[in-house]
Amino acid sequence: MGYELLGITVLWVFLFGYLIVASIDFGAGFFSYYSLITGKRHQINPVIERYLTPVWEVTNVFLVFFFVGIVGFFPDTAYYYGTALLVPGSVAIVLLAIRGSYYVFSTYGNRENTFYMFLYGASGLLIPAALSTVLSISEGGFIEERGGGVSISYGKLFTSGYAWSVVLLALVSVLYISAMFLTYYADKAKDAEALKVLRRYALSWSAPTIASSLLVFFAIRAHNPLHFDNMVANAWMFAASFVCFAVAVYFVWKGRFYNYAFALVILQFGFAFFGYGKSHLPYLLYPYLTIYEHFTNPEMAVALIAAFLLGLLVLIPSLYLLLRLFLFDSTYVQGKLGRK
Repeated sequence: MGYELLGITVLWVFLFGYLIVASIDFGAGFFSYYSLITGKRHQINPVIERYLTPVWEVTNVFLVFFFVGIVGFFPDTAYYYGTALLVPGSVAIVLLAIRGSYYVFSTYGNRENTFYMFLYGASGLLIPAALSTVLSISEGGFIEERGGGVSISYGKLFTSGYAWSVVLLALVSVLYISAMFLTYYADKAKDAEALKVLRRYALSWSAPTIASSLLVFFAIRAHNPLHFDNMVANAWMFAASFVCFAVAVYFVWKGRFYNYAFALVILQFGFAFFGYGKSHLPYLLYPYLTIYEHFTNPEMAVALIAAFLLGLLVLIPSLYLLLRLFLFDSTYVQGKLGRK
């Protein structure tokens, strides 16, 4: 494996980690607000808060690593994507700031403020919608080199059926991943009341997730036939993703093996995410950027790969300790910590 493939693989691993962890966070925010307006907050919010309290600070670590790495490994991405991401990137940063403010206010202020909860819940959907535009832009057709510079056609982007199908997939995937995890977490906490509600959420968002996945799959056929052909060539990865989805939903529907169900959800999105990434290669942006023609020099590549692998060696044990000592500690997960 060359430095180019090794570099993009390491970055894709970080991005996949962000996909899973951030989806749980964003979806939990939406469900928290939804439970407030539907009168079910007292049923599921204790489970949601026990999850969010120890982990919300580390969610964006994966995203920071990815953005630093993509510019380090492929410097020309800053030139091509800089203008394109100005609007969605700025929106995402503002929304992330709003979420951070909510955590502060919820800790030191009024947790039941409806306006704060609305901002928190809405940002959980708007952030993935904004970030998903990067995937749409990477397929080409929206960015043009003109007059020695790069310009993006927001008119084409906002009227593209493919772009909106990606946004839809991002939204329902966030809610599905989050609901599946929170269902498992409620079962781990032995909270039957929360489990009943969250299990219903998980099953409700399963069908829209697979439907929107199929919609994106066929929408890309019209938008980028070359990428579609590559996806067909790697069809086994998407087939494996569907099998994982079917078994996970079956377990939840039968009301058992919630831990295996969520593990299968991770595999489901892992197969689909890496299948998409593999079929997208060698392009980072059709037809301008490839991993081979726009890679950094070998010395910088070795340094970056070493730094990112060391980062993983630090991050993974840290996350394990966080999960072991807090998130999945039997006393903490059942809300008994601090009780006499």
